[in-house]
Amino acid sequence: MDLRERNIKLMRKFEIMINTADEKLAGELVAPDAAFYTPASSEPLYGGKGYLSVVHWMRKGFSDVQWHITDMVADEEKVAVKWDLTGTHDGEFIGIKPTGKKISVCVMNFYYFNKDGKVTNDIAAEGMIGILRGIGAM
Repeated sequence: MDLRERNIKLMRKFEIMINTADEKLAGELVAPDAAFYTPASSEPLYGGKGYLSVVHWMRKGFSDVQWHITDMVADEEKVAVKWDLTGTHDGEFIGIKPTGKKISVCVMNFYYFNKDGKVTNDIAAEGMIGILRGIGAM
């Protein structure tokens, strides 16, 4: 299997990891020194547990949140993923009380891999506007 195929296979496992919040899988897929910058924290979050803290943060506002890969392009070092993020706004989210509204938002991310096949960086296109529109905050 070449590196491109490996990275596609790893992203399919990554999709399972974020939808199940599987810490063991997160440890397998995310480099321990990978730093992630998100609205969930003013400080960088590290490794698989850090990445999953973003998932848990989203679940506080959207208990049924799910990410589904709808398109993916890969090379030997990175993968671009178009996600369909869905969920129901049934908890407080960034200070906004639950609306009960269902959202479906297109989110784009670029994932970078090290030689061992672990995610070292995740650069996200801004999906927050879509989420805020979905719950009626914009």
